[in-house]
Amino acid sequence: MLASVFAAFSAKKSDKPNIVFILCDDMGYGDLGCYGQKYIETPNIDRMASEGMRFTQAYSGSPVSAPSRACIMTGQHTGHGEVRGNKEYWRDSGEVRYGVNTDYAIVGQHPYDPNRVILPEIMKENGYTTGMFGKWVGGYEGSVSTPDKRGVDEFFGYICQFQAHLYYPNFLNRYSSRLGDTATIRVTLEENIKYPMYGDGYKKRPQYSADLIHQCALQWIDQQTGEQPFYGLLTYTLPHAELAQPNDSILKMYKQRFFTDKTWGGDEGSRYNPAVHTHAEFAAMITRLDIYVGEILEKLREKGLDENTIVIFSSDNGPHEEGGADPEFFGRDGCLKGLKRSCHEGGIRVPFIVRWPGHVPVAVNDHQLAFYDILPTFCDLIGVNHIERYGENRKDYFDGLSFKSTLLGKDKHQKNHKFLYWEFCETDQIAVRQGDWKLFIEKGKCHLYNLADDIHEDCDLAAQYPDRVEDMKRIVFEQHVENPYFKVTMPQ
Repeated sequence: MLASVFAAFSAKKSDKPNIVFILCDDMGYGDLGCYGQKYIETPNIDRMASEGMRFTQAYSGSPVSAPSRACIMTGQHTGHGEVRGNKEYWRDSGEVRYGVNTDYAIVGQHPYDPNRVILPEIMKENGYTTGMFGKWVGGYEGSVSTPDKRGVDEFFGYICQFQAHLYYPNFLNRYSSRLGDTATIRVTLEENIKYPMYGDGYKKRPQYSADLIHQCALQWIDQQTGEQPFYGLLTYTLPHAELAQPNDSILKMYKQRFFTDKTWGGDEGSRYNPAVHTHAEFAAMITRLDIYVGEILEKLREKGLDENTIVIFSSDNGPHEEGGADPEFFGRDGCLKGLKRSCHEGGIRVPFIVRWPGHVPVAVNDHQLAFYDILPTFCDLIGVNHIERYGENRKDYFDGLSFKSTLLGKDKHQKNHKFLYWEFCETDQIAVRQGDWKLFIEKGKCHLYNLADDIHEDCDLAAQYPDRVEDMKRIVFEQHVENPYFKVTMPQ
Protein backbone atom coordinates (compact mmCIF):
# COMPACT_ATOMS: atom_id res chain seq x y z
CA MET A 1 0.00 0.00 0.00
CA LEU A 2 2.74 2.46 1.02
CA ALA A 3 4.72 1.55 -2.11
CA SER A 4 1.80 2.39 -4.40
CA VAL A 5 1.22 5.72 -2.60
CA PHE A 6 4.91 6.59 -2.94
CA ALA A 7 4.84 5.66 -6.65
CA ALA A 8 1.87 7.92 -7.25
CA PHE A 9 3.58 10.76 -5.37
CA SER A 10 6.81 10.33 -7.35
CA ALA A 11 4.94 10.35 -10.64
CA LYS A 12 3.84 13.95 -9.99
CA LYS A 13 7.36 15.33 -9.72
CA SER A 14 7.68 16.05 -13.46
CA ASP A 15 5.23 18.50 -15.00
CA LYS A 16 6.02 17.30 -18.52
CA PRO A 17 4.01 14.39 -19.90
CA ASN A 18 5.67 11.04 -20.49
CA ILE A 19 5.18 9.60 -23.97
CA VAL A 20 5.04 5.93 -24.93
CA PHE A 21 4.66 5.36 -28.67
CA ILE A 22 3.91 1.74 -29.58
CA LEU A 23 4.57 1.24 -33.29
CA CYS A 24 3.87 -2.24 -34.61
CA ASP A 25 4.97 -3.69 -37.94
CA ASP A 26 2.76 -4.24 -41.03
CA MET A 27 -0.61 -4.15 -39.27
CA GLY A 28 -3.38 -3.18 -41.67
CA TYR A 29 -6.10 -0.61 -41.04
CA GLY A 30 -8.66 -3.36 -40.45
CA ASP A 31 -6.63 -5.73 -38.24
CA LEU A 32 -8.02 -4.57 -34.88
CA GLY A 33 -11.44 -5.16 -33.38
CA CYS A 34 -11.96 -1.43 -32.90
CA TYR A 35 -11.42 -0.97 -36.65
CA GLY A 36 -13.82 -3.76 -37.62
CA GLN A 37 -11.76 -6.97 -37.38
CA LYS A 38 -14.05 -9.94 -36.64
CA TYR A 39 -11.68 -12.89 -36.35
CA ILE A 40 -8.84 -11.68 -34.12
CA GLU A 41 -9.11 -10.83 -30.42
CA THR A 42 -7.59 -7.47 -29.44
CA PRO A 43 -9.30 -6.54 -26.15
CA ASN A 44 -6.52 -4.38 -24.72
CA ILE A 45 -6.06 -2.19 -27.78
CA ASP A 46 -9.83 -1.99 -28.21
CA ARG A 47 -10.13 -0.82 -24.61
CA MET A 48 -7.38 1.71 -25.20
CA ALA A 49 -9.44 3.06 -28.11
CA SER A 50 -12.58 3.18 -25.95
CA GLU A 51 -10.65 5.25 -23.38
CA GLY A 52 -9.03 7.62 -25.86
CA MET A 53 -9.13 8.98 -29.40
CA ARG A 54 -9.29 6.67 -32.42
CA PHE A 55 -8.32 8.24 -35.74
CA THR A 56 -9.92 7.10 -39.00
CA GLN A 57 -7.74 9.05 -41.44
CA ALA A 58 -4.22 8.61 -40.09
CA TYR A 59 -1.42 7.83 -42.52
CA SER A 60 2.00 6.28 -42.27
CA GLY A 61 4.97 8.08 -43.76
CA SER A 62 5.57 5.43 -46.41
CA PRO A 63 4.28 2.01 -47.48
CA VAL A 64 7.39 0.28 -46.04
CA SER A 65 9.32 0.23 -42.80
CA ALA A 66 12.48 2.37 -42.89
CA PRO A 67 11.14 5.48 -44.67
CA SER A 68 7.90 5.43 -42.71
CA ARG A 69 9.82 5.49 -39.45
CA ALA A 70 12.13 8.16 -40.85
CA CYS A 71 9.11 10.45 -41.26
CA ILE A 72 8.41 10.05 -37.53
CA MET A 73 12.03 10.74 -36.66
CA THR A 74 12.56 13.79 -38.87
CA GLY A 75 9.16 15.44 -39.36
CA GLN A 76 9.71 15.24 -43.12
CA HIS A 77 7.71 13.54 -45.85
CA THR A 78 9.40 11.22 -48.33
CA GLY A 79 9.87 13.92 -50.95
CA HIS A 80 12.28 15.72 -48.64
CA GLY A 81 13.78 13.13 -46.30
CA GLU A 82 17.11 11.36 -46.62
CA VAL A 83 15.66 7.86 -46.10
CA ARG A 84 13.00 6.94 -48.68
CA GLY A 85 13.31 3.15 -48.96
CA ASN A 86 14.65 0.00 -47.29
CA LYS A 87 18.11 0.38 -48.84
CA GLU A 88 20.33 -2.34 -47.38
CA TYR A 89 24.01 -2.33 -46.39
CA TRP A 90 24.66 -5.97 -45.52
CA ARG A 91 24.86 -8.00 -48.73
CA ASP A 92 28.60 -7.41 -49.32
CA SER A 93 29.70 -7.04 -45.71
CA GLY A 94 31.27 -10.46 -45.28
CA GLU A 95 30.16 -13.32 -43.06
CA VAL A 96 30.46 -14.38 -39.44
CA ARG A 97 29.63 -17.68 -37.77
CA TYR A 98 27.06 -18.15 -35.03
CA GLY A 99 27.17 -21.75 -33.91
CA VAL A 100 25.97 -23.82 -36.86
CA ASN A 101 24.86 -20.69 -38.79
CA THR A 102 26.36 -18.06 -41.06
CA ASP A 103 25.23 -14.44 -40.78
CA TYR A 104 26.32 -11.04 -42.09
CA ALA A 105 29.21 -9.05 -40.61
CA ILE A 106 27.41 -5.67 -40.89
CA VAL A 107 23.64 -5.17 -40.99
CA GLY A 108 21.31 -2.21 -41.29
CA GLN A 109 19.72 0.34 -43.58
CA HIS A 110 20.53 3.74 -45.09
CA PRO A 111 21.49 6.15 -42.27
CA TYR A 112 19.59 9.20 -41.16
CA ASP A 113 21.35 12.44 -42.09
CA PRO A 114 23.70 13.18 -39.14
CA ASN A 115 23.16 16.91 -39.70
CA ARG A 116 19.40 16.55 -39.33
CA VAL A 117 17.93 16.50 -35.83
CA ILE A 118 15.73 13.50 -35.04
CA LEU A 119 13.03 13.00 -32.44
CA PRO A 120 14.97 11.15 -29.70
CA GLU A 121 17.63 13.88 -29.81
CA ILE A 122 14.95 16.54 -29.34
CA MET A 123 13.36 14.69 -26.43
CA LYS A 124 16.70 14.07 -24.74
CA GLU A 125 17.80 17.70 -25.18
CA ASN A 126 14.58 18.79 -23.49
CA GLY A 127 15.05 16.76 -20.35
CA TYR A 128 13.65 13.34 -21.29
CA THR A 129 15.24 9.97 -20.76
CA THR A 130 14.80 7.97 -23.97
CA GLY A 131 14.30 4.28 -24.61
CA MET A 132 13.76 2.42 -27.87
CA PHE A 133 12.88 -1.26 -28.07
CA GLY A 134 12.31 -3.09 -31.36
CA LYS A 135 13.43 -2.01 -34.84
CA TRP A 136 15.84 0.86 -35.51
CA VAL A 137 16.29 0.85 -39.33
CA GLY A 138 17.90 4.31 -39.24
CA GLY A 139 21.45 3.30 -40.15
CA TYR A 140 23.71 0.27 -40.37
CA GLU A 141 26.10 -0.96 -37.68
CA GLY A 142 29.06 1.37 -37.30
CA SER A 143 27.45 4.11 -39.42
CA VAL A 144 26.95 7.77 -38.51
CA SER A 145 23.40 6.98 -37.38
CA THR A 146 23.00 4.29 -34.73
CA PRO A 147 21.00 4.59 -31.48
CA ASP A 148 24.05 5.48 -29.37
CA LYS A 149 24.74 8.48 -31.64
CA ARG A 150 21.16 9.69 -32.04
CA GLY A 151 19.80 10.52 -28.61
CA VAL A 152 18.72 7.06 -27.41
CA ASP A 153 19.72 6.16 -23.84
CA GLU A 154 18.56 2.54 -23.97
CA PHE A 155 18.07 0.39 -27.07
CA PHE A 156 17.40 -3.31 -27.50
CA GLY A 157 16.21 -4.97 -30.66
CA TYR A 158 17.08 -5.08 -34.34
CA ILE A 159 19.27 -2.52 -36.02
CA CYS A 160 18.24 -4.03 -39.38
CA GLN A 161 14.78 -4.68 -40.79
CA PHE A 162 16.05 -7.70 -42.79
CA GLN A 163 17.42 -9.30 -39.62
CA ALA A 164 13.95 -8.80 -38.13
CA HIS A 165 12.54 -11.31 -40.63
CA LEU A 166 13.67 -13.97 -38.13
CA TYR A 167 11.79 -14.13 -34.84
CA TYR A 168 14.40 -16.54 -33.47
CA PRO A 169 17.55 -14.70 -34.65
CA ASN A 170 21.22 -15.36 -34.03
CA PHE A 171 21.67 -12.02 -32.27
CA LEU A 172 19.98 -8.78 -31.30
CA ASN A 173 21.53 -5.33 -30.91
CA ARG A 174 21.88 -3.33 -27.71
CA TYR A 175 22.97 0.08 -26.56
CA SER A 176 22.66 0.85 -22.86
CA SER A 177 24.24 3.90 -21.27
CA ARG A 178 23.15 2.43 -17.94
CA LEU A 179 25.21 -0.72 -18.56
CA GLY A 180 28.21 1.27 -19.77
CA ASP A 181 27.98 0.52 -23.49
CA THR A 182 30.02 2.94 -25.61
CA ALA A 183 28.50 1.84 -28.92
CA THR A 184 25.67 -0.28 -30.28
CA ILE A 185 26.76 -3.90 -29.87
CA ARG A 186 25.52 -7.37 -30.74
CA VAL A 187 24.08 -9.67 -28.09
CA THR A 188 24.40 -13.28 -29.22
CA LEU A 189 21.39 -15.47 -28.43
CA GLU A 190 23.42 -18.45 -27.28
CA GLU A 191 20.54 -20.92 -27.05
CA ASN A 192 19.28 -20.09 -30.56
CA ILE A 193 22.57 -20.56 -32.38
CA LYS A 194 22.72 -24.22 -31.37
CA TYR A 195 20.08 -24.84 -34.03
CA PRO A 196 19.78 -23.92 -37.72
CA MET A 197 18.15 -20.63 -38.73
CA TYR A 198 16.09 -22.33 -41.45
CA GLY A 199 14.33 -25.65 -41.79
CA ASP A 200 13.26 -28.45 -39.50
CA GLY A 201 15.49 -27.53 -36.57
CA TYR A 202 14.51 -23.88 -36.48
CA LYS A 203 11.57 -24.25 -34.09
CA LYS A 204 13.93 -25.78 -31.51
CA ARG A 205 15.31 -22.29 -30.95
CA PRO A 206 13.92 -21.11 -27.58
CA GLN A 207 14.73 -17.37 -27.52
CA TYR A 208 11.78 -15.54 -29.14
CA SER A 209 12.82 -12.01 -30.03
CA ALA A 210 9.40 -10.38 -29.64
CA ASP A 211 9.17 -11.59 -26.03
CA LEU A 212 12.78 -10.59 -25.28
CA ILE A 213 12.25 -7.08 -26.65
CA HIS A 214 8.95 -6.65 -24.81
CA GLN A 215 10.47 -7.73 -21.49
CA CYS A 216 13.25 -5.16 -21.91
CA ALA A 217 10.65 -2.47 -22.64
CA LEU A 218 8.69 -3.43 -19.51
CA GLN A 219 11.84 -3.38 -17.39
CA TRP A 220 12.74 0.06 -18.72
CA ILE A 221 9.30 1.43 -17.84
CA ASP A 222 9.58 -0.21 -14.42
CA GLN A 223 12.78 1.78 -13.82
CA GLN A 224 10.96 5.09 -14.34
CA THR A 225 10.01 6.96 -11.18
CA GLY A 226 8.28 9.99 -12.65
CA GLU A 227 10.98 12.37 -11.44
CA GLN A 228 12.36 12.68 -14.99
CA PRO A 229 9.99 12.57 -17.97
CA PHE A 230 10.51 9.65 -20.33
CA TYR A 231 9.98 8.96 -24.01
CA GLY A 232 9.62 5.32 -24.99
CA LEU A 233 9.48 4.26 -28.64
CA LEU A 234 8.37 0.63 -28.69
CA THR A 235 8.80 -0.49 -32.29
CA TYR A 236 7.53 -4.05 -31.94
CA THR A 237 8.05 -6.36 -34.93
CA LEU A 238 4.71 -8.16 -34.59
CA PRO A 239 2.79 -9.04 -36.76
CA HIS A 240 5.39 -8.86 -39.53
CA ALA A 241 6.32 -12.11 -41.26
CA GLU A 242 7.73 -14.65 -40.66
CA LEU A 243 4.80 -16.46 -39.12
CA ALA A 244 6.56 -17.88 -36.09
CA GLN A 245 6.05 -17.87 -32.32
CA PRO A 246 5.93 -20.20 -29.30
CA ASN A 247 3.27 -22.91 -29.46
CA ASP A 248 1.57 -21.62 -26.33
CA SER A 249 -2.06 -21.15 -25.34
CA ILE A 250 -2.49 -18.13 -27.64
CA LEU A 251 -1.46 -20.03 -30.75
CA LYS A 252 -3.27 -23.21 -29.71
CA MET A 253 -6.51 -21.25 -29.31
CA TYR A 254 -6.33 -20.05 -32.91
CA LYS A 255 -5.31 -23.48 -34.20
CA GLN A 256 -8.61 -24.77 -32.84
CA ARG A 257 -10.51 -21.79 -34.19
CA PHE A 258 -9.02 -22.09 -37.70
CA PHE A 259 -9.06 -25.86 -37.83
CA THR A 260 -9.03 -25.77 -41.63
CA ASP A 261 -5.95 -23.69 -42.33
CA LYS A 262 -3.26 -23.03 -44.93
CA THR A 263 0.38 -24.01 -45.10
CA TRP A 264 3.28 -22.12 -46.64
CA GLY A 265 6.51 -23.57 -47.97
CA GLY A 266 8.99 -20.93 -46.82
CA ASP A 267 11.58 -18.69 -48.51
CA GLU A 268 15.10 -19.21 -47.21
CA GLY A 269 16.58 -16.23 -49.08
CA SER A 270 14.09 -13.87 -47.44
CA ARG A 271 14.46 -15.61 -44.06
CA TYR A 272 10.83 -16.68 -43.89
CA ASN A 273 10.60 -20.19 -42.48
CA PRO A 274 7.78 -22.54 -43.54
CA ALA A 275 4.49 -22.19 -41.67
CA VAL A 276 1.90 -24.92 -41.14
CA HIS A 277 -1.03 -22.92 -39.70
CA THR A 278 -0.76 -19.55 -41.44
CA HIS A 279 -4.10 -18.08 -40.33
CA ALA A 280 -3.65 -19.23 -36.75
CA GLU A 281 -0.06 -17.98 -36.63
CA PHE A 282 -0.98 -14.54 -37.94
CA ALA A 283 -3.98 -14.08 -35.66
CA ALA A 284 -1.97 -15.23 -32.64
CA MET A 285 0.77 -12.72 -33.42
CA ILE A 286 -1.72 -9.85 -33.28
CA THR A 287 -3.30 -11.14 -30.06
CA ARG A 288 0.21 -11.56 -28.59
CA LEU A 289 0.92 -7.93 -29.47
CA ASP A 290 -2.38 -6.95 -27.84
CA ILE A 291 -1.28 -8.70 -24.64
CA TYR A 292 1.98 -6.71 -24.75
CA VAL A 293 -0.02 -3.47 -25.01
CA GLY A 294 -2.14 -4.52 -22.03
CA GLU A 295 0.98 -5.21 -19.97
CA ILE A 296 2.45 -1.81 -20.86
CA LEU A 297 -0.75 -0.03 -19.77
CA GLU A 298 -0.90 -2.09 -16.58
CA LYS A 299 2.75 -1.33 -15.77
CA LEU A 300 2.06 2.41 -16.12
CA ARG A 301 -0.91 2.08 -13.74
CA GLU A 302 1.13 0.04 -11.30
CA LYS A 303 3.84 2.72 -11.27
CA GLY A 304 1.37 5.56 -10.74
CA LEU A 305 2.37 6.99 -14.14
CA ASP A 306 -0.88 6.36 -15.99
CA GLU A 307 -2.44 9.82 -15.83
CA ASN A 308 0.74 11.65 -16.87
CA THR A 309 1.62 9.36 -19.77
CA ILE A 310 0.45 9.73 -23.35
CA VAL A 311 0.22 6.30 -24.99
CA ILE A 312 -0.03 6.06 -28.77
CA PHE A 313 -0.57 2.91 -30.83
CA SER A 314 -0.06 2.69 -34.60
CA SER A 315 1.47 0.64 -37.44
CA ASP A 316 4.37 1.56 -39.72
CA ASN A 317 2.46 0.78 -42.94
CA GLY A 318 -0.31 -1.36 -44.39
CA PRO A 319 -0.66 -5.17 -44.29
CA HIS A 320 1.85 -7.57 -45.82
CA GLU A 321 1.44 -10.90 -47.60
CA GLU A 322 5.00 -12.19 -47.14
CA GLY A 323 5.82 -15.36 -45.28
CA GLY A 324 2.44 -16.94 -45.94
CA ALA A 325 0.28 -14.12 -44.55
CA ASP A 326 -3.20 -14.01 -46.08
CA PRO A 327 -4.69 -10.50 -45.83
CA GLU A 328 -7.68 -11.42 -47.99
CA PHE A 329 -8.82 -14.07 -45.50
CA PHE A 330 -8.99 -11.61 -42.61
CA GLY A 331 -10.38 -8.74 -44.66
CA ARG A 332 -7.32 -6.94 -43.35
CA ASP A 333 -7.38 -3.93 -45.64
CA GLY A 334 -10.58 -2.53 -44.11
CA CYS A 335 -12.09 -2.16 -47.60
CA LEU A 336 -9.02 -0.24 -48.75
CA LYS A 337 -7.14 -0.95 -51.97
CA GLY A 338 -3.52 -2.01 -51.85
CA LEU A 339 -1.12 -3.64 -49.39
CA LYS A 340 2.34 -2.86 -48.06
CA ARG A 341 4.54 -1.25 -50.77
CA SER A 342 1.54 0.48 -52.33
CA CYS A 343 0.67 4.18 -52.11
CA HIS A 344 -2.98 3.25 -52.49
CA GLU A 345 -4.92 3.71 -49.24
CA GLY A 346 -4.39 0.14 -48.05
CA GLY A 347 -0.62 0.58 -48.02
CA ILE A 348 -0.53 3.84 -46.07
CA ARG A 349 -3.73 4.34 -44.04
CA VAL A 350 -3.09 2.88 -40.58
CA PRO A 351 -4.71 2.46 -37.17
CA PHE A 352 -3.84 5.32 -34.82
CA ILE A 353 -5.04 5.49 -31.22
CA VAL A 354 -4.08 7.98 -28.50
CA ARG A 355 -4.85 7.58 -24.79
CA TRP A 356 -4.10 10.22 -22.14
CA PRO A 357 -6.59 10.12 -19.26
CA GLY A 358 -8.03 13.48 -18.36
CA HIS A 359 -6.55 15.22 -21.39
CA VAL A 360 -7.46 13.37 -24.60
CA PRO A 361 -11.26 13.01 -24.85
CA VAL A 362 -12.94 9.75 -25.81
CA ALA A 363 -13.73 10.24 -29.49
CA VAL A 364 -13.51 8.93 -33.03
CA ASN A 365 -11.78 11.59 -35.11
CA ASP A 366 -11.45 12.03 -38.88
CA HIS A 367 -8.58 14.54 -38.78
CA GLN A 368 -6.10 13.82 -41.59
CA LEU A 369 -2.63 13.31 -40.15
CA ALA A 370 0.60 11.71 -41.35
CA PHE A 371 3.63 10.39 -39.51
CA TYR A 372 5.62 13.54 -40.19
CA ASP A 373 3.11 15.35 -37.91
CA ILE A 374 4.31 13.37 -34.89
CA LEU A 375 7.56 15.29 -34.29
CA PRO A 376 5.90 18.74 -34.23
CA THR A 377 3.06 17.35 -32.09
CA PHE A 378 5.42 15.93 -29.49
CA CYS A 379 7.36 19.21 -29.48
CA ASP A 380 4.12 21.11 -29.00
CA LEU A 381 3.09 18.84 -26.12
CA ILE A 382 6.38 19.43 -24.27
CA GLY A 383 6.47 23.17 -24.97
CA VAL A 384 9.12 23.36 -27.69
CA ASN A 385 8.84 25.41 -30.90
CA HIS A 386 10.60 22.95 -33.23
CA ILE A 387 10.99 25.39 -36.12
CA GLU A 388 12.54 28.16 -34.02
CA ARG A 389 14.66 25.74 -32.01
CA TYR A 390 15.80 23.34 -34.73
CA GLY A 391 14.96 24.94 -38.07
CA GLU A 392 17.77 27.47 -38.25
CA ASN A 393 20.69 26.49 -40.48
CA ARG A 394 18.96 23.24 -41.41
CA LYS A 395 19.29 22.40 -45.08
CA ASP A 396 15.86 20.84 -45.34
CA TYR A 397 12.26 21.17 -44.22
CA PHE A 398 9.81 20.38 -41.46
CA ASP A 399 6.67 19.20 -43.25
CA GLY A 400 4.50 18.25 -40.31
CA LEU A 401 1.79 20.14 -38.44
CA SER A 402 1.09 19.63 -34.75
CA PHE A 403 -2.26 17.99 -34.05
CA LYS A 404 -2.12 18.82 -30.33
CA SER A 405 -5.34 20.84 -30.63
CA THR A 406 -7.18 17.82 -32.04
CA LEU A 407 -5.80 15.59 -29.28
CA LEU A 408 -7.01 17.95 -26.58
CA GLY A 409 -10.47 18.23 -28.12
CA LYS A 410 -9.96 21.75 -29.48
CA ASP A 411 -10.72 20.98 -33.12
CA LYS A 412 -11.62 24.55 -34.02
CA HIS A 413 -8.03 25.60 -33.31
CA GLN A 414 -6.50 22.81 -35.40
CA LYS A 415 -4.44 23.70 -38.46
CA ASN A 416 -5.03 21.32 -41.38
CA HIS A 417 -2.74 20.22 -44.17
CA LYS A 418 -3.26 21.69 -47.61
CA PHE A 419 -2.12 18.27 -48.87
CA LEU A 420 -0.41 15.04 -47.78
CA TYR A 421 2.47 13.60 -49.80
CA TRP A 422 4.19 10.22 -50.35
CA GLU A 423 6.69 8.78 -52.78
CA PHE A 424 8.18 5.30 -52.90
CA CYS A 425 10.94 4.34 -55.30
CA GLU A 426 10.74 0.55 -54.97
CA THR A 427 7.34 0.43 -56.68
CA ASP A 428 7.89 3.76 -58.49
CA GLN A 429 4.81 5.41 -56.99
CA ILE A 430 3.86 8.89 -55.79
CA ALA A 431 0.65 9.95 -54.08
CA VAL A 432 -0.93 13.25 -53.05
CA ARG A 433 -4.07 13.64 -50.98
CA GLN A 434 -5.79 17.03 -51.09
CA GLY A 435 -9.08 17.08 -49.22
CA ASP A 436 -10.99 14.11 -50.60
CA TRP A 437 -9.00 14.05 -53.83
CA LYS A 438 -6.22 11.49 -54.26
CA LEU A 439 -3.66 11.64 -57.06
CA PHE A 440 -1.93 8.28 -57.49
CA ILE A 441 1.06 8.16 -59.83
CA GLU A 442 2.68 4.92 -60.94
CA LYS A 443 5.70 4.97 -63.24
CA GLY A 444 4.75 8.50 -64.20
CA LYS A 445 1.11 7.77 -65.11
CA CYS A 446 -1.51 9.77 -63.21
CA HIS A 447 -4.75 8.42 -61.75
CA LEU A 448 -7.28 10.53 -59.87
CA TYR A 449 -9.78 9.37 -57.24
CA ASN A 450 -12.38 11.01 -55.01
CA LEU A 451 -12.12 9.21 -51.69
CA ALA A 452 -15.42 10.59 -50.44
CA ASP A 453 -17.26 8.45 -52.98
CA ASP A 454 -14.61 5.88 -53.90
CA ILE A 455 -12.63 4.77 -50.86
CA HIS A 456 -11.38 1.69 -52.75
CA GLU A 457 -9.89 3.84 -55.53
CA ASP A 458 -11.68 2.00 -58.33
CA CYS A 459 -12.95 4.87 -60.50
CA ASP A 460 -10.15 6.82 -62.22
CA LEU A 461 -11.38 10.38 -62.80
CA ALA A 462 -8.20 11.74 -64.37
CA ALA A 463 -9.74 12.14 -67.83
CA GLN A 464 -12.80 13.92 -66.40
CA TYR A 465 -10.86 16.40 -64.26
CA PRO A 466 -7.66 17.30 -66.15
CA ASP A 467 -7.32 20.67 -64.39
CA ARG A 468 -7.45 18.97 -60.99
CA VAL A 469 -4.74 16.55 -62.14
CA GLU A 470 -2.53 19.41 -63.29
CA ASP A 471 -2.99 21.28 -60.00
CA MET A 472 -1.99 18.22 -58.00
CA LYS A 473 0.93 17.45 -60.30
CA ARG A 474 2.29 20.89 -59.47
CA ILE A 475 2.36 19.86 -55.81
CA VAL A 476 4.52 16.88 -56.76
CA PHE A 477 7.03 19.02 -58.65
CA GLU A 478 7.13 21.51 -55.78
CA GLN A 479 7.59 18.87 -53.07
CA HIS A 480 10.00 16.42 -54.66
CA VAL A 481 13.69 17.01 -53.99
CA GLU A 482 16.06 14.71 -55.88
CA ASN A 483 17.77 12.02 -53.83
CA PRO A 484 20.51 9.99 -55.58
CA TYR A 485 19.69 6.83 -53.60
CA PHE A 486 15.91 6.79 -54.14
CA LYS A 487 14.69 7.62 -57.65
CA VAL A 488 11.08 7.94 -58.77
CA THR A 489 9.50 8.76 -62.13
CA MET A 490 7.92 12.19 -62.09
CA PRO A 491 4.36 12.60 -63.40
CA GLN A 492 3.86 12.88 -67.14
